[in-house]
Amino acid sequence: MPVGELGPEEVVTASNESTLGEITELLDSEGVGTVVITDDGAPVGIVTDRDAALAIHQYDDVADVPVADVMTDDPVTIREDEEAIEISRAIEEHDVRRFPVVDENGKLTGIVTLDDLVATIGEQLDNVADTIEVQSPGYSP
Repeated sequence: MPVGELGPEEVVTASNESTLGEITELLDSEGVGTVVITDDGAPVGIVTDRDAALAIHQYDDVADVPVADVMTDDPVTIREDEEAIEISRAIEEHDVRRFPVVDENGKLTGIVTLDDLVATIGEQLDNVADTIEVQSPGYSP
């Protein structure tokens, strides 16, 4: 299954001109844990709810902090035509949980997370269990 078929296609985005206050408002109002910072449709940064929480101890007025000061620059991306297993490899290699999905031109088309990978594996295992039960009538989990 291609990465482009996992996770939401609608990604919450903001510009690198945003403040952390604006980003946290988006996190809250959209009910997400990540905002992808874009420039001309391409991901240039990523801010998570964890980044926002950690900023509280670093700045006196968190709301006015430029997003560029707390975002992860140049986030690791995954192309939409990659197979879902690439999420696992990217998690291992880069030690992150969320990946902007991009097309062949580097434009943002979605986002995938560790949770998407776990849900996909769960669905696949459920399919395997169904096959085992059909082929082994005496088997019961």
